[in-house]
Amino acid sequence: MPVYKFSGKDAGGTKVSGEREAINKQTLQAALRKERIASLVIKEKGKEFTLPTIGSGKVAVKDVAIFFRQFSVMIDAGLPLVQCLEILAANQENPAFQKTLTGVRVTVEGGSTLANAMRQFPKVFDDLTTNMIEAGETGGILDLILQRLAAYVEKAVKLKSAVKSALIYPVSVISIAVVVVGALLKFVVPIFQKLFEGLGVDLPLPTRIVIGLSQFVQSFWWLFGVALIAAVFGIKQIRKDPKGKYFFDSLLLKMPIVGNLLRKIAVARFTRTLGTLITSGVPILEGLTITARTSGNAVLEEALMKVRKAVEEGRTIIDPLKECGVFPNMVTQMIGVGEATGAMDSMLQKIADFYEDEVDAATKDLLTLLEPVMIAFLGVAVGGIVISLYMPLFAMIAKLAG
Repeated sequence: MPVYKFSGKDAGGTKVSGEREAINKQTLQAALRKERIASLVIKEKGKEFTLPTIGSGKVAVKDVAIFFRQFSVMIDAGLPLVQCLEILAANQENPAFQKTLTGVRVTVEGGSTLANAMRQFPKVFDDLTTNMIEAGETGGILDLILQRLAAYVEKAVKLKSAVKSALIYPVSVISIAVVVVGALLKFVVPIFQKLFEGLGVDLPLPTRIVIGLSQFVQSFWWLFGVALIAAVFGIKQIRKDPKGKYFFDSLLLKMPIVGNLLRKIAVARFTRTLGTLITSGVPILEGLTITARTSGNAVLEEALMKVRKAVEEGRTIIDPLKECGVFPNMVTQMIGVGEATGAMDSMLQKIADFYEDEVDAATKDLLTLLEPVMIAFLGVAVGGIVISLYMPLFAMIAKLAG
């Protein structure tokens, strides 16, 4: 039977540590819990030092969705809350998420609510999650809330993957084009340059431009890396400032084609989030605040905070939504109908379903449009360099033939 080293705190908060034999780690955790010892660290003796797992410091959104789904099934089956958390933590492969769930379990064992225990880990459980959990605990419908959270996170993952798929192709083609052009300018053009110097031929303008670019790359290739790093760092610093973030987000929304796609994504996320919160019993004002904070877009966040202020003053939600100018007329009209009929939560979910389908269609259209543009760009960039290098040779052959 393996021996485990453990350390933790007893009911009085005193640190406790030692060694014990146990069938497995989970059995020892259960035994320590019966003795009212909150085990913080348990490691098998002789295996205390392990290589770190790459990427284990973050919790994937997909893992959170699976957790909510499994958690809801266990709660619905009648398992105690602490036991559910213990089982889920024990079966969690991600060390960071395992540690988070263990921390939540320990806090709940100490008498805290699940929502407050989750609030200790804001990087894993955001405001939307904790407020919905709190509403579920208050209303006695925690299993239903967990199911809604799982569905919400799964749809959010699907939406995010759709956006990523739209970006992979153009980014890949541009990256290949940059690498190919860079290789031609650095390695191929200098060979032709020496050949032309040996022949003593007059070079046409396109050839001289390509040779000039090659010489620049040979001497100052490091500038491209510095410029890229400076641009990324500069954008990050500007986006830390609220005005800078607002400027960039408004600029993205105004871009042709891409701006329309981003607007649809913003609408889908807003309606799905607010609809899920209202359905779960979260008050409309609190729901608007949470939705604004989790929108991911400064323009949308400012618009939603203005809507919240107007609703707080007693106005209907449709008027401030129209005034902000961010949402399409169809969206504001449908929300207005939902508000008038008392079915705004279901109306918001229907709008989210519609716009998520619109995002899928828009990404496919974008890929269809970008494919010939990217191929043409790659052909012009590489073909232009090759043709400019052969132009002096063609001219010389024509001269000899004449």
